[in-house]
Amino acid sequence: MTLTVEATTLKVQLQLADGWFTACDLNALLPGRGAAALLPDGRQVALFRDRSDRLYAIDNRDPFSGAAVLSRGLTGTHEGRPFVASPLLKQRFDLVTGECLDDETVRVTAYEVRAV
Repeated sequence: MTLTVEATTLKVQLQLADGWFTACDLNALLPGRGAAALLPDGRQVALFRDRSDRLYAIDNRDPFSGAAVLSRGLTGTHEGRPFVASPLLKQRFDLVTGECLDDETVRVTAYEVRAV
């Protein structure tokens, strides 16, 4: 998504089972860096904004280590797929689908995300 409205007026929202949840202000997300947010059920989500202003949201919990650290991982692309690499064991997770690029049997939840 390309944003044309000033970022300070926008909120980042995630699609949850019971509707849209406002996670943070868009200006809280720095391009190329992740941020963690707490969901109403107590789980954490990792939010990302890339340098083209596309937004992504996946579970923050690294399924290999059990630690809530994916928001602190390094972002990049592999064969056109945006990913975050876990800061602990370096497995890469597709930011669109949640699929682990290094082990196809593992995935994290990926959320629909928007700025409004």
